[in-house]
Amino acid sequence: MPVRVVIDTNVFVGACLGQGAAAEVLRRCLTGAVQPLMGSALLAEYEDVLARSDLMQSSRLTAAERDELLDIFMARCEWTRVYFGWRPNLPDEADNHLVELAVAGGAQVIVTRNLRDFARAELNFPGLRCLAPGPFLKEMAP
Repeated sequence: MPVRVVIDTNVFVGACLGQGAAAEVLRRCLTGAVQPLMGSALLAEYEDVLARSDLMQSSRLTAAERDELLDIFMARCEWTRVYFGWRPNLPDEADNHLVELAVAGGAQVIVTRNLRDFARAELNFPGLRCLAPGPFLKEMAP
């Protein structure tokens, strides 16, 4: 059974920018080796960030290709409704929705490059960890 994960926006963007470990995490989602979860707040954040032309200027993908990649990724995601907010929790309020999605969907890992804020969480959930793309891939290796 694939590992259930929440893929932070910064990892998806990293994949679009051609950053190795982030691209490999996304590839594993697309091949079914990893089961990504998706919710309304995370999808809105993906769409917002991918539309920022200044941020995506160095992307190796065109805007149309990024939209297509997001559509393909969404087809592999398990839609998860979040019914309960865990607040206050993280120092950056904008990241709380990732923890809430992970808890609601029973994810084992949040894959993110923003480990600092997650390490300072006020609430801890047994069985849920935060890992950067590289360490996550190392743990998945047979």
